Amino acid sequence: MWNPQVEFLKQSFRVVAYDIRGHGQSDVGDGQYTMELFAEDLLGLLDSLRIEKAVLCGLSMGGYIALRTAEKSQERVGGLILCDTKAEADSDEAKLKRATTIRFIKEQGMKPFIKSQIHALLASQTVTKNPATVEMVRRIIQGNSPIGVCGALLAMAGRTDTSAALPNLKVKTLIIVGENDALTPPELSKSMHAKIPNSTLHVLRNAGHLSNLEKTEDFNHHLSDFLSKLH
Repeated sequence: MWNPQVEFLKQSFRVVAYDIRGHGQSDVGDGQYTMELFAEDLLGLLDSLRIEKAVLCGLSMGGYIALRTAEKSQERVGGLILCDTKAEADSDEAKLKRATTIRFIKEQGMKPFIKSQIHALLASQTVTKNPATVEMVRRIIQGNSPIGVCGALLAMAGRTDTSAALPNLKVKTLIIVGENDALTPPELSKSMHAKIPNSTLHVLRNAGHLSNLEKTEDFNHHLSDFLSKLH
């Protein structure tokens, strides 16, 4: 999902786009995941690659991982890029919805799940006018193990609230959100922006939850501008 950004940045920066545990080509393991485990995986990856400090960029669940990692080991973070995400933990209603989704995947399989997700992930304009992006998203989700997807749903349901850590973030932070994001609406990004001292917020027009794929040119512009000011 980050290919458009990797291609855009790789001439100027060292870019690492990894498959989170249980996703893509990373091993599924036992499927018992927590956000803490994902954060430890990220720090372990940085250690393995001998990266002392990195700018962390995460969208949705990736944002949860980035925030927990910054809360846990801020000295390893050179900057934060938080996209279509939030600091709050799941409400009880959201936890129950994730439980329902896990049961749905176990009973119906991945294909019906993907169909149900497309309209939640993408703005209506993207669905009607950009079939290539719709197909790309469908293909990415289809490439994941149902065990990995269910494990991630459990991890998101059980994650901690990182809101209290936001005022203590000392790193420059870029926040990007699609104006039509139904899963993590712009109000949540505005709330993070108000709490993170050195943060910048951009709301992308006609974009939904996957703003980096839906409005790639605008997204990359803000990305490049932010990174250039870190040096």
